[in-house]
Amino acid sequence: VSLCPSPIILFLPLFFLLWALCCPLDWIFFFFSFSFLPHVRLVSSVQAVLATGSGIVIIRSCSDVITDRHWLARQYVWFLIPYMIYDSYAMYLCEWYRTRDQNHRHSLTTFRNFLSKNRLMIAHHAVILFVLVPVAQRLRGDLGDFFVGCIFMAELSTPFVSLGRVLIQLKQQHTLLYKVNGILTLTTFLSCRILLFPFMYWSYGRQQGLGLLQVPFSIPFYCNVANAFLIAPQVYWFSLLCKKASRLFDTPLAKKDG
Repeated sequence: VSLCPSPIILFLPLFFLLWALCCPLDWIFFFFSFSFLPHVRLVSSVQAVLATGSGIVIIRSCSDVITDRHWLARQYVWFLIPYMIYDSYAMYLCEWYRTRDQNHRHSLTTFRNFLSKNRLMIAHHAVILFVLVPVAQRLRGDLGDFFVGCIFMAELSTPFVSLGRVLIQLKQQHTLLYKVNGILTLTTFLSCRILLFPFMYWSYGRQQGLGLLQVPFSIPFYCNVANAFLIAPQVYWFSLLCKKASRLFDTPLAKKDG
């Protein structure tokens, strides 16, 4: 399988470059204004659906979790790179739009505020671009497509997170849709961003005839360290989601008790 991106995958970065060069500045303000945040969330959700679908295909195609190959494990990463760059820039433009002056000028203060408010997310994107991409494309050699597919599956929760943000913007926190979406967000986040890691250990152990608790001691130490770094922010974000959910469901009870 070629390691070079196909022409279809090259379309995405070329499209974004053309958009940035040709679109009037006022249109960019219009698109990235908070009034049109759903458009930005829609892009994230579409990418998440594509990543999740790719992950499912890869996992189902790899009966041997170490040596089996699937072309999507490498090719989809070429699609992921421009998306991560786009997403970082989109977050910055949203912050810029919210804090811009009348002349629409960029400023160091705006950039600092953006970094301060999005430290963990920017670090998350940077790790994907500068660590996980080289590992997925080169350093792992021809091994581990199954685990790359598992990592793609982590995006399953993104459409629900995005819908929740849009409903908040529309002030629909009181609706049944918001509560159901909150439950789905917690469920998918827990299963595909946290329990995903024990699943990968279990899958490897099943193939090697090892118990789940034996796997960490039978794989290279750096694999455990890397997984710890990957799961740590997911646990933190999940704790924030749980706190938010508890406030949401405690509010009606508090009103009834009052």
